[in-house]
Amino acid sequence: MRIPKQRAGMTAHQSLLLEMLKDIDTVCRKHRISYQLFAGTALGAVRHHGFIPWDDDADIIMPRREYTRFFQEAAGDFDEALYFVQQEHSAHWPMPYSKLRRNNTTCIEKFHPKDRSTHQGVYVDIFPCDNLSDCALIRRAQFIASKIVIAKGLYARGYETSSTVRKLFMQGCRLLPLKRPAAFCIRRKDTQSQFVHTFFGAGSKYEKNIFPRTWIEQSVEIRFEDGVFPISAHYDELLTRLYGDYRVLPSPEERKCKEHAAILDLEHSYTAHLPELDATQFEKHPIRRLYAIF
Repeated sequence: MRIPKQRAGMTAHQSLLLEMLKDIDTVCRKHRISYQLFAGTALGAVRHHGFIPWDDDADIIMPRREYTRFFQEAAGDFDEALYFVQQEHSAHWPMPYSKLRRNNTTCIEKFHPKDRSTHQGVYVDIFPCDNLSDCALIRRAQFIASKIVIAKGLYARGYETSSTVRKLFMQGCRLLPLKRPAAFCIRRKDTQSQFVHTFFGAGSKYEKNIFPRTWIEQSVEIRFEDGVFPISAHYDELLTRLYGDYRVLPSPEERKCKEHAAILDLEHSYTAHLPELDATQFEKHPIRRLYAIF
């Protein structure tokens, strides 16, 4: 596989992620699909004009209607020799968000799935942003329903935990139908509601996952490395919601990459590394974030 030229101040992994973001941007602009840099990628754009130096992933977000259009109208534009579109709730990927994977690379995460058929190439996370009821009680119920959907996905991926309570919760969620809680979280009819949510992708805190609709629907362009990408026009408020005083750099001791990958290889397919994996070596995943419901 051709490795993109490593840019000054960037890791080879970040250089590849940047190339992937550019390809996503090209496809989205062609189809006029709205998206935004999100989470740590948005923070990096504002504070560092590119990747956070110690970050190793890339995140984008789309309103649900745009997210649906992306897979219906645009996903076929990606070169199948280079990319694999890993869509939510699809075969071998039971999670409620999606990824664009780079073929012939390896990014086997620390809490990797037991399903050896799951594509585990380098990826960009693609998160949906969904309608949120104007009723506070229903909003809280949507949050709880999202945890059920996530728990079902984690169980299907083979995540393990040493906590008996958490095991029982996951096993109980496994018995519930997926369609109803997922539809309840999305609430397609609430297109004029005041708020939206990212319960499927921005962490476990209830308050940090709720945004005014305008934050996600209004965008501006921002420089990110040597490219220009859309970001929320309200990025200051959004990043403050997510990270607090985000402009203050963490201490040198805290500037450590929270590495997602247990095995990272930019030149060879993940299939070459599957023999290295043994079911007994799976880390016990505490999934504490999953249970932070209240």
